[in-house]
Amino acid sequence: MTEKSDICLLGLILLSSLFTGVSGAQDVFISSGESVSLSCNDALHQCSSTTWIYSKYITSSTVEVFTGVVKKNNTERSERLSLTSDCSLNIYNTTQHDCGLYTCRRYVNGSHHEPYSLVFLHVLHVSSSSSSSSSSQTEIRSNTPVTLSCQLFTYYCGYVFSVDGFQLVWMNQTDVDLQTDSRYQIRSDELCLISLTTTLVNEDDNTELRCVLKHKNDIKTSVTYTVRFTASTTTSIIIRVILVIVEVSVFAAPTVILLQIICAGRAQNRRRTQNAHPEDTVMSAVKE
Repeated sequence: MTEKSDICLLGLILLSSLFTGVSGAQDVFISSGESVSLSCNDALHQCSSTTWIYSKYITSSTVEVFTGVVKKNNTERSERLSLTSDCSLNIYNTTQHDCGLYTCRRYVNGSHHEPYSLVFLHVLHVSSSSSSSSSSQTEIRSNTPVTLSCQLFTYYCGYVFSVDGFQLVWMNQTDVDLQTDSRYQIRSDELCLISLTTTLVNEDDNTELRCVLKHKNDIKTSVTYTVRFTASTTTSIIIRVILVIVEVSVFAAPTVILLQIICAGRAQNRRRTQNAHPEDTVMSAVKE
């Protein structure tokens, strides 16, 4: 089967699944960094005759990721792929780039054996504007604006959100919708993207902000972003403490020395008085 015919076939399969439903079609929702197993529904247990093909978006061409063995056309990705004994496709440490439509096909003696097994993989991912890297625990500076972008990477965003009724929501660690908190500016200019902008203060260190994908009242998946302030922020706090200690030491040291001088002077005066008038010392002792 040629690449063009594969694209046409997948397009027809997708349209059928949207309007009439396809037997065996699955929707899998995960957050980036998780591992997932995509079921092939293979009753033959003959993975050597199994082919997994992949298409990232509805307009993308197809790529074979497994035909008897894992394809090495993408080294970084192929290292995260494996097959189970029932021909399910394992993807470890998923990224937003793993989203798309996965199709499992089985052949016996060169002929197609069963209906296609379709798996739509949707990956929820959060990134921070304050860091070049995307992470769920990015270190940032306090008292500076930060924007967190939460995006559902999916095969066909328009259908998922416009037709099927999905929703992205930002929540805090107590599951309160941050849309109601004036500290946070929530924007959703695109169907599959919701952003959160705020200025984090020192008290926000270790705070958890959660992006949630909802379908009606059900939570499909979520990503938790933990605020971690940079080491420079912690260092500055330590430096301030040290400066306070130094200042106290600088002002306290002369005071201690002055008190020692005063006490020593008074003790010396008492000794002189006792030496000059020994009879007074004797009388004092008798009286006591």
